[in-house]
Amino acid sequence: MKIFSSEQFYQADAITTEKQGITSADLMERAGTQIYNWLHHRMQGAQVPVHIFCGIGNNGGDGLVVGRLLIESGYLVHMYVVNCSDKRSKNFLINYDRIKNITKEWPKLMKSETDFPEIHPDDIIIDAIFGIGLNRCPGGWVKQLIQYLNESKAFKLAVDIPSGMHANLPLEDPEAVLKANHTLTFQSPKLAFFLPETGAFVPYFEVLDIGLDPQFLSETAPIAQLIDKAEAQQFYKQRAKYDHKGTYGHALIVGGSYGKIGAVVLSSKATLKIGAGMVTVFSPKCGYNMLQTAFPEAMVVTDKSDHHISEITTEFIPSAIGIGMGMGTHPESLSALKELFKSSKAAMVIDADALNALSQSKELLKVLPKQSILTPHIGELKRLIGDWTNDYDKLEKATAFAKKHKAILVLKGANTITIFDEKLYINSTGNPGMATAGSGDVLSGMITGLVSQGYDPLLSAVFGVYLHGSAGNIASQSMGFEAVTASDIIDNIGNAYLALFEQEPPPVEKEEQ
Repeated sequence: MKIFSSEQFYQADAITTEKQGITSADLMERAGTQIYNWLHHRMQGAQVPVHIFCGIGNNGGDGLVVGRLLIESGYLVHMYVVNCSDKRSKNFLINYDRIKNITKEWPKLMKSETDFPEIHPDDIIIDAIFGIGLNRCPGGWVKQLIQYLNESKAFKLAVDIPSGMHANLPLEDPEAVLKANHTLTFQSPKLAFFLPETGAFVPYFEVLDIGLDPQFLSETAPIAQLIDKAEAQQFYKQRAKYDHKGTYGHALIVGGSYGKIGAVVLSSKATLKIGAGMVTVFSPKCGYNMLQTAFPEAMVVTDKSDHHISEITTEFIPSAIGIGMGMGTHPESLSALKELFKSSKAAMVIDADALNALSQSKELLKVLPKQSILTPHIGELKRLIGDWTNDYDKLEKATAFAKKHKAILVLKGANTITIFDEKLYINSTGNPGMATAGSGDVLSGMITGLVSQGYDPLLSAVFGVYLHGSAGNIASQSMGFEAVTASDIIDNIGNAYLALFEQEPPPVEKEEQ
């Protein structure tokens, strides 16, 4: 699913009205009707007070459409106009006049904090104050209104985007953003929904199709791509009957040090579990017994050193290499890493201590193989690209780093973002239970295993992140977030593959009374 900027949405609106021969007010009616249909399907005529707060721009116009349709269906509706400026959009005024034609109770004009209504915890609040066209941070009594609504225990539904938030710009004032329980957004989600600083205001969202011009949506390059089940299904490569283990490659996992052998156990298990034909683990001598016992399917080659990696040698040419998990930062390990970068032609997944080595050595960065897949957590990312002022600054710096070094950068988090060639791929799977020791080691192994099977490095990163999150989701469904471990994610990789092609159960229809 494509993610567009606010400017691109304005272009889409203009092209849609022109090509479909409709007015912008008609398009607003279409959007408002979708919101109404969502509400009506769930409320089924229930006389729950609905408080609709409308700004004086087009988002407010959407709210007026919703209010009019609810009133016409007999719902208990209270409407308010947040009068924060003398300027009103044309479509707001058109829909304000339409409200006057169906009810004697016109929307209440709000001018100060003395106009704030009483709202019961069981009521519903609809936020249509500001949309994606927000051009200044809410202040004064309008900010106080947003804070007043946030304090209410009533269910809060945002129209397109929570008021006070930009679609693709940093927050100016977190205290001036509506904390929506649910957001109904038009045509496609907004980039702000997936970033830590802004995503907290959008815990749940649904996309409503309002019929924007399909050619524009298809041909326009987005600012990011959301990877969902439909995209992941297209990534999958079907296996052939006469394939053999050699078909799926021989992956090499390099890592481990005294006390940290578990990292390469987890990573190498995930490499094989996701489908690599063979896995060899290269570790210090101290890891030999543990690896042979904990992971009998793997072959083990040990370093001459007992406690750390000093020289990476193998008797085969690997199809993919995953390196860094539990490796430590001994000077000999860093030297071995540099020699591997120079000599190996295999695609590499670089994680953990190998990332820390990169951040410490410009010489290492100079010999970093092209299209290497780097998988930093937030601390490792800061060591690579420096600190940032906000999430958008982080994305800009990460994109510049990936471009400069021709690398694929996987920014791990609640919505892991993969960056390559100035393009962003946002993952849709995963849950808080995956914030657990070893989860990143499993991800690196999974990506290495996909590369080993012949998947393109970028596709391996994007698909691996999706399957990793899906496996974590399946694990959490049976044990809860708190009990999920990295091994549970590995145990559910097969289920994540199966879930790719599971059909959704048909909706259950209510029997008529």
